[in-house]
Amino acid sequence: MADSMHPAAVDHLPMFITAPGDTDILFNVMVVFVLLLILLIGVLYLRLHALPEHMAHGASKVQLQLVAVLSLIALFTHNHLFWIAALLLALIEFPDFSTPMGSMADSLRKIAERDDKPLETAPSEAQATTPRPHPVQPEPQWAPFEPEPSTSDGLSERRG
Repeated sequence: MADSMHPAAVDHLPMFITAPGDTDILFNVMVVFVLLLILLIGVLYLRLHALPEHMAHGASKVQLQLVAVLSLIALFTHNHLFWIAALLLALIEFPDFSTPMGSMADSLRKIAERDDKPLETAPSEAQATTPRPHPVQPEPQWAPFEPEPSTSDGLSERRG
């Protein structure tokens, strides 16, 4: 009686239907597939959230820190506005203000320490100031150089 089939059963069953007590191979394959898919989607999600940081990697330290903080806030709050702001800040190149300011400060320090007299001094001011000792090696004084136009220069004649 065990060998007889139920009258409602068909002769041919699809391959994904297993017999009672057998291992369901399709279920095991799908479990592994779904777990790998979840892992890959998670890696893609985290890489996407780190995209502004990777883009701002070559920028200044302040810009990189600002973009990193905005990316982390966007990751933890799921507020996309922070991520868009981080992406826009990563795309914008901040101007370098510190180098010109440092150069100006160095130039002003050199101007303040040089021993040149002012162009117009009153006689009372000149007597009241005490002379400072000269440095051991004075800095060379540079004068602006203006070349005279040569007669063989054809450019000035052509411009007419």
